[in-house]
Amino acid sequence: MQDYFYSLADAITLSLQGDEVYTCTFHGEDSDFVRLNRSAIRQPGSVQQRSLSLDLIAGRRHAPGTITLSGDFEWDCDRLNALVDELRDKLPYLPEDPYLLYATEVQNSESLGANHLPAAEDAVAALIDAGEGHDLVGIYASGGTYAGFANSLGQRNWFSSYSFNADWSFYHEKDKAVKTAYAGLTWDSAAFDRKVEAALSHLDLLRQSPLTIEPGAYRVYLSPKALYDILGMLSWGGFGLKDHRTKRTTLLKMVEADTHLHPSVTLRENTAEGTAPNFQDAGFVKPDCVTLIESGRFRNCLVSPRSAEEYGVPTNGAAGGESPESIDMAAGTLANDDIVKQLDTGIYISNVWYLNYSDRSACRLTGMTRFAAFWVENGEIRAPLNVMRFDESVYRMLGDQLIDLTAERELILDAGSYFHRSTDSGRVPGALVEGFTFTL
Repeated sequence: MQDYFYSLADAITLSLQGDEVYTCTFHGEDSDFVRLNRSAIRQPGSVQQRSLSLDLIAGRRHAPGTITLSGDFEWDCDRLNALVDELRDKLPYLPEDPYLLYATEVQNSESLGANHLPAAEDAVAALIDAGEGHDLVGIYASGGTYAGFANSLGQRNWFSSYSFNADWSFYHEKDKAVKTAYAGLTWDSAAFDRKVEAALSHLDLLRQSPLTIEPGAYRVYLSPKALYDILGMLSWGGFGLKDHRTKRTTLLKMVEADTHLHPSVTLRENTAEGTAPNFQDAGFVKPDCVTLIESGRFRNCLVSPRSAEEYGVPTNGAAGGESPESIDMAAGTLANDDIVKQLDTGIYISNVWYLNYSDRSACRLTGMTRFAAFWVENGEIRAPLNVMRFDESVYRMLGDQLIDLTAERELILDAGSYFHRSTDSGRVPGALVEGFTFTL
């Protein structure tokens, strides 16, 4: 596949005229998908797809286009030549782009992931066995994802990764279910069994009559998945240079008012240990790591090439959205075995739902508890909770109200599959927070 992409790139180079330049990116996957319901296979399938996106450049004018590749070299070359002709015809009618920036210094790279995936039938069999006697519903996805970059200047980059993601729930009734996931690069049966055991223990608790408590401020434990989703919202406009320079960032107070988070909070874009490509669509190679927040203080923005050109600063290889793709949050000191004991009396939150900003400038989020949320009293889980809505500032939950982060972190792979399997990931601890505000 890598050689095939490079051969196509060489063919595109031969089709150029005059001072034309091109950049192109390749995306591909070989994925198995299996949907389960009532602990049985309902929809198995496999997806093999490859696409090539091309940007034809002449001066400061450029025209993009994308085709799906067939795997037949001659046919794909004919279609690419036709695409180049179409884009060339458009160029004279397009305005010059003042913020166009692409890599002109050749930086070749190759990152070949090792394939240690289990056979799909073995992983699915483990899920079915885990769901025996229960209503297990979810999806298993696994396989290779591939990305490439090439330009007419001779730069060639390739990235491949092999991962699996089992994302499922043990359903009880109505809005009560235990949602969990097991994802990674190498299947560990003991780790999977621990996930199942923990989920089933929560399922037993869900069978009790649910409790409704009054709105107010409570001590809470946010699971790694809940915290990952909150960090995902924080990434929506939080770290990009464009948002900072236009003062739309949700972290404006950190930059302009010296507001800070708890000293234990350190966030990084950790590309070296993630599952996303280490280069982006304009050909800039990403550094292994970019520190975003260090010891509670804001440190660096993610800078796309367009923002770099607009504001006259170096790019650090961020994609156009300037959001983390491999978010990494430093661990704390709270042992997993002590979570419920240290929570003492409060709410155990396994998942959050319907997250959104209630006040962007104050970095305040609203959302709902979902699936397995529990009332904890005197260090013991007492009852499942009915759904509640919260409204809380990141400056509080990860600032002066943060008690501790867990010493163990969880690798979370984004289960999204729009257009293709997502390569976003996170390594995130859980968080123990005081005075977390619930409004409904």
